[in-house]
Parts: sequence; C-alpha cells; structure tokens
Amino acid sequence: MALNTNKDLKLYYSIKEVASMFDLNESTLRYWEKEFPFLKPKTTGPAKVRQYQEKDIEQVRLIHNLVKVRGFKLAAARTILTKNRKGADTKADVLERLISVRSELQALKRQLDYLQ
Repeated sequence: MALNTNKDLKLYYSIKEVASMFDLNESTLRYWEKEFPFLKPKTTGPAKVRQYQEKDIEQVRLIHNLVKVRGFKLAAARTILTKNRKGADTKADVLERLISVRSELQALKRQLDYLQ
C-alpha cells in the first residue's frame, strides 16, 4: 500500500465543517438525519460527536441539491432518493456542472468587459 501524501485528504469531518461546505446550519444537518434514514454519520464517545465521511457528505450534497437548490419539500426529496437514487445522482451532477460552467462563463464575460 502506497503512502498517500495528499494532506487535504481527511477521513472524517465535523458537523461544523460539513455545514459550512453547504452554507447550512448545524441544526439543519441534525434535522436531515432524522428525516432521511440513510444519512447516518458515525458518532463517537458519550457526547455522540458526529463524524462525517465522504459518503455522508455525498448524501448531504444530494439532499441539499433537491431541497435547497431545486426547491423540493423534504417528503418529495425523500421519495425521489428512495425510488430513483441513480436518477437523482445524475441530475445533481449535471446541475453542478452547469452551475460551474455558468460561473466560468460569467468570469470570462467580466474579463472581456474589462478589456473593452
């Protein structure tokens, strides 16, 4: 097994870190854990400190996309994720790429406007 020299790689993220990734409150993440049974971060110690792994962050990304970006209610998002998980994954990826492309195009437009 090779030594991973990537210092940015983390195995676990705190609830505060995950909340800041998606610009959410920590209480929103705790509520989503109750509403979406598949979102179960690891908890440690008697204080039940949450430790999110990459797979948990991916779950949060999907929920965030459906609820905050696309505007679905929690019940509808839960139904979509239980009935058509692969379709939700694909649509979330496409939407994320489109948002990224739009940002790049806006940056290019600002640069072109500056040159004129």
